Order: sequence, then C-alpha cells, then structure tokens
Amino acid sequence: MDTKFNFAGHSGNPDERVVYVKSVEVAGLPDDLREAAGGREQLFAVHDSDGQQLALVADRQMAFVLARENDMRPVTVH
Repeated sequence: MDTKFNFAGHSGNPDERVVYVKSVEVAGLPDDLREAAGGREQLFAVHDSDGQQLALVADRQMAFVLARENDMRPVTVH
C-alpha cells in the first residue's frame, strides 16, 4: 500500500483540482491488493474528475492529507 503516485500534471486549473475520495470494500479488490491491505476490510480511493483512480490508501484521513499535500481539494463521495 506504499505505491507512489505522481500527482503533477493532473488538472492545471485550480478550480478543477478537485479529487473525490470514496470507500472501497477490500473483498471486491484483486487478490494482490487484498493481500496488501493488511487485514483491513475497507480502503479509500482517490479519483480525479474523470473517474480515474489516482491512489488507494489505508484510511480517509490519509486520502485527504495526500490530496492536500498535492494542492488538490478532496471531496467525499458516498
């Protein structure tokens, strides 16, 4: 779960630098990601405005910190 993602170059307009954070059930992920989840039942995905997954992290707080550290505005998706 420590895979690095280069956020540079995604959505140059500050008004469009929104990313969406949503919970993901580990049971529905591929085998390798389930193993890497370390026994967690839920992870959090960060997606751009086109729906492309940018990151998969252990918890919601980490997803928000990751987004903000990359000058993006996180929004929760239900």
